Amino acid sequence: MTNSVKLTSLTTKGGCGCKIGPADLDQVLKMLPPVQADPNLLVGLETGDDAGVYKLNETTALVQTLDFFTPIVDDPYSFGQIAAANAISDVYAMGGTPITALNIVAFPISSLDKSILADILRGASDKLTEAGVTLVGGHSIDDQEPKFGLAVTGTVHPDHIKTNAGAKPGDRLILTKPIGVGISTTSIKRELLTKEEIDRVSKVMATLNKTAAETMNNYQVHACTDVTGFGLLGHAVEMAKESNVEIRITKEQVPILPRVRELAEHGAIPGGTKNNFNHIKDKVTFAEQLDQIDQWILADAVTSGGLLIAVDKEQADKLLADLQNQKVEAAIIGEVTEGKAGFISVV
Repeated sequence: MTNSVKLTSLTTKGGCGCKIGPADLDQVLKMLPPVQADPNLLVGLETGDDAGVYKLNETTALVQTLDFFTPIVDDPYSFGQIAAANAISDVYAMGGTPITALNIVAFPISSLDKSILADILRGASDKLTEAGVTLVGGHSIDDQEPKFGLAVTGTVHPDHIKTNAGAKPGDRLILTKPIGVGISTTSIKRELLTKEEIDRVSKVMATLNKTAAETMNNYQVHACTDVTGFGLLGHAVEMAKESNVEIRITKEQVPILPRVRELAEHGAIPGGTKNNFNHIKDKVTFAEQLDQIDQWILADAVTSGGLLIAVDKEQADKLLADLQNQKVEAAIIGEVTEGKAGFISVV
């Protein structure tokens, strides 16, 4: 770090920098008029997908997304890397290739060392370079608390778009990063993690989904989403609803960061995680042995999480092996069934 400032302590009282909860967001969106129909808008607001997709011609569509948030780690360079990886991920989840990005900056320029902002931007720039994305500009404001993110544009062939609406009964579900990020980053604010543990969760968040996305595109993938603010269960419920299927998740197969249960038992559970759980609890059936802590962990709010991939069952083991051979922390965590559409069972 440039100095001893703890970035995670700079959020205003009551603010967590996390996404607006799904229930609150649903209420807001219901107040808005329908989006004007446009035949070239291939993916819009209606499915809750990761990004919008707009058709330019028969071979090219634009994939557009943005994301920004307050610091979740104290190291500014790491924060920049995580924010960039998180914003780019939505393009990968749609099966697209990210090409350009715009920085979104809010920073207390008169009260924090300018070198901190420089380190945030440098971290993002290095991650964009790793992804092959060109920074084309941005916008900044002087704000009392730091926030950073990016608007990202990518391209995809109109016939090769991945959405959360195509999962088919029999598909296996692959998750490409461990969960527990929200509980871990809350524990950073409470100084409950060692340096090694902070480095571990930071590395998970800063890892691009590039390899996972490029690998899955070689297989018969029917649906995909990235696991972010609404948590594993929240995004799985969206996939089940939009695909008109039920999803079964095996809890013991879900990769979870070290010590997450212990930290959750000590109360390090972010408000966003509890909001996620409250939003989906009526759509999820949990096995009797899974207690409230287990349930919260599966709904934990994630920053820059992995891809949740619904792949043809005949190709699942091969895709998993391919991902793992390329050092992707992937696991088969469940399957798609013909049960109650829009619902999840966790065993």
